[in-house]
Amino acid sequence: MRDRVVVIGGDAAGMAAASQARRLRTADELEIVVFERGGFTSFSACGIPYWVGGHVTSRDALIARTAEEHRARDIDLRMRTEVTEIDVDAARVRARSAESGDESWLSYDKLVIATGAVPIRPPLPGIDAPGVHGVQTLDDGQALIESLGAVTGRRAVVVGAGYIGVEMAEALLQRGFGVTVLNRGAEPMSTLDPDMGALVRDAMSGMGIEVVDKAEVVAVRTGADGAAEAVITDSAEYPADIVVLGIGVRPATELARAAGLPLGESGGLLTDRAMRVRGHDTVWAGGDCVEVLDLVAGRHRHIPLGTHANKHGQVIGSGVGGDYATFPGVVGTAVSKVCDLEVARTGLREKDARAAGLQYVAVTIESTSRSGYYPGTAPMTVKMLAERRTGRLLGVQIVGREGAAKRVDIAAVALTAQMTVEQVVQLDLGYAPPFSPVWDPVQVAARKAVAAVRDRR
Repeated sequence: MRDRVVVIGGDAAGMAAASQARRLRTADELEIVVFERGGFTSFSACGIPYWVGGHVTSRDALIARTAEEHRARDIDLRMRTEVTEIDVDAARVRARSAESGDESWLSYDKLVIATGAVPIRPPLPGIDAPGVHGVQTLDDGQALIESLGAVTGRRAVVVGAGYIGVEMAEALLQRGFGVTVLNRGAEPMSTLDPDMGALVRDAMSGMGIEVVDKAEVVAVRTGADGAAEAVITDSAEYPADIVVLGIGVRPATELARAAGLPLGESGGLLTDRAMRVRGHDTVWAGGDCVEVLDLVAGRHRHIPLGTHANKHGQVIGSGVGGDYATFPGVVGTAVSKVCDLEVARTGLREKDARAAGLQYVAVTIESTSRSGYYPGTAPMTVKMLAERRTGRLLGVQIVGREGAAKRVDIAAVALTAQMTVEQVVQLDLGYAPPFSPVWDPVQVAARKAVAAVRDRR
């Protein structure tokens, strides 16, 4: 008798798990049923800002594999069907069809939870009014694009200045809107230290984006037609024909919580290295609904990224398919851009290092993307943290123009290998004037960090 795997969520982690399990087991050996409450599967949420901004010309370009393609591989994919309850004791889930409204229970031998994350939408007056948009799904992106084409005014307000906020600010600017970004923090990009975030703010201002820091949004004012027409903070009001929420996301774990499954501090599911939910041998979880081990800080964090979700799915699919794989953890690498400004980070910020009880040195250097004499060279700023006594690399942040962001991968590998800054200095990196100075900017920062470590010993 064949086993049945039930997957909740048909995007990156869920479909990667289903696809990997199918590679390992035929339909005669393993039945795979996937429930997806939305209208699309296997799509790139990270690409939505670039679709809105016009870099990506069609919605379909963001879909890696259609529902029909998955079904052709003997995966029973049920679209617009939402799981409303998990009964762990009875090993079954209850699902409801959005089209018919019918509900039914389905038993499972193995369960995969890949419910993702949902945009943070604070309970403020007017926050659900027409003209206020989140950007988590393709449906969200389509609704925003349609609104942009329908409004007569050209004023946009973005609430939040994290990755989604700054990327949406760029997209709206490219669509011809005047853009104001309301940021609750002291500087944009709270994933950076404030001194590096200030570089992002200055660059955004130079592009014509108004960035308002320390702005606490209290309401969205609506007009006679009920649609948004201004965003109100604790100190001012900003007219808006379109409002985009870029406050961040939280794990979508309401089902898991109701089922009594273990959650971490951020509300994400807790798993072991094989992505099996702790204390539950027949339940796996992955993607934006889980917490992952931060290899540098040594604690679990919620880091919602498609790169992790796809890797989780591969590991889970191996497990439910009868093979074995593990996910070791992350170092917290992320990159983004605002127009031609590139932003990257990996490892710990200063406040992360302090929270982990680490003594550290922090250095900042100015360098260039190429040899100074080569045409097109651009400046970049690199900040590096190292443990005070050992010199172990703790984190790197980079802000610059073309060629800046992907240099963070050097640091990501070094962090994963637990290298010291002295070892980073000695890395045999590629060099030619069109690609780098003789000393790569990351190594320039490492040299300065080595000196700082020696001074503090």
